[in-house]
Amino acid sequence: MGLVRQLDSYPTGRKRQRVLAAAVLASLICSYEGAIAPVVPLLLADLDISLTTYGLISAGGAVAGAVSALIGGRLTDTYGRVRLLIPLMIVCALLCYVTALVQSTEQFLVMRMVLAFVDGMALATTAPLVRDFSPRMGRATALAFWSCGPVGANLLAAAVAGATLPLFDDAWQSQFVIQGTIALVISLAVIMNVAELSPEVRSQIQHTEAARILQEAEARGVQPEKPGMLTLLRHPVMWFHLIGVSFYLIIYLTMTIYGQTMLVETFGITSAQASTVMMGYWVMNVIALIVGGLISDRLQLRRIFTLASIVVGAAAVLWMTMQMISPAGASVASILPAGMAVSFGLAFGFGAWMATFSENGEDIDPRSQGSAWGLYSGIIRGMGVVVLVVAPFVVASAGWDAWMWVCLAGVVTFLTATFFTKGPWFHRPQLALVPSDAPDLGAAIPAPRGSEAAVEAQLAPIARDTLPD
Repeated sequence: MGLVRQLDSYPTGRKRQRVLAAAVLASLICSYEGAIAPVVPLLLADLDISLTTYGLISAGGAVAGAVSALIGGRLTDTYGRVRLLIPLMIVCALLCYVTALVQSTEQFLVMRMVLAFVDGMALATTAPLVRDFSPRMGRATALAFWSCGPVGANLLAAAVAGATLPLFDDAWQSQFVIQGTIALVISLAVIMNVAELSPEVRSQIQHTEAARILQEAEARGVQPEKPGMLTLLRHPVMWFHLIGVSFYLIIYLTMTIYGQTMLVETFGITSAQASTVMMGYWVMNVIALIVGGLISDRLQLRRIFTLASIVVGAAAVLWMTMQMISPAGASVASILPAGMAVSFGLAFGFGAWMATFSENGEDIDPRSQGSAWGLYSGIIRGMGVVVLVVAPFVVASAGWDAWMWVCLAGVVTFLTATFFTKGPWFHRPQLALVPSDAPDLGAAIPAPRGSEAAVEAQLAPIARDTLPD
């Protein structure tokens, strides 16, 4: 595809930063194309759709997105990240325009499922693209910025709707037209700055023993095993990652889908007050993600940051649950600190977890990052279906405080799974830099077998590049 720039050597300095920024921007706009929360009340009233029916439609879209994420993750390892991302972004933008023409429940269902399918596949390309252009020394920060995409999309959708809906007499169709236009413009900016690493560079730049084994096998003329999800899933560490984060995401998805509704129904505050609480929640989420990622990269200690974050998050969820059990006298002033504490605990160590997930996957097969992140994206959407379907039944029978206990159990499950992932707890790994006249990036340097801190020759120029310009 002529629009795709393929790089046969690893970029440095501002070139690398520009590609990373384009990948993060792509994550933001792909998430924004699916954000419809600000217009849901208007849309439901106009199309005469009940809240229960809307939940089932959203669940159907989540299933479609989960399936496409798994497919997209595999395809991005085979055909490349950008070759899929560019056309999918443009198609998503066009689908926003088509959604504005919807006139019935059936048409809305079809459009949401089609958009979720295309959008899920597009998003599945962005995380491995961020990984490709973020060396391990700076990966937690890069993935933290990438994770801000869905949060930023919610904020962007709310801000645009608040500013433009009055100009169009509260017509929900206007927001899809605006979404499509913004998406097309930003897609052009991404196309102008994004690039693709060649498969050879993509598989060689990681400092893992698996990469050395792969190179040695190829040198002996041995056909290496094809990369894919099955290769990853043969290793228990990936199961611990995926199972743990799936339960951890229950509280995140609950706040994303039902945040305002839960606060209004539990504490009796107004929708505007609930939105104020949720705004503070998401702002804290962004701040904690980025600050936690920066500190984790500075110290190169992933698991301890994740563990500390989970402990804080569990305590904060318990604090909010206690308030929900006795909601009398609650106000924004008392609810907001608890919500922000939950947000901080959820986000502070999440960039470090994403870096650990990426690095553990690389240790198995550096060629399968797309498949790894496809599994992650599928887990998010699959758990979204569970929350959409199960939460209303639990709340109807036992209240929102009962559902918060479920969320707390999910956080504790993630805490337990963290002990079965790989990486140093307190000992900062030392990077073995190579001389400036070292051989090309394909050359490997000997290292003790099984050492988690093993570093390949490729890392040296990349490590120097992680320092600010």
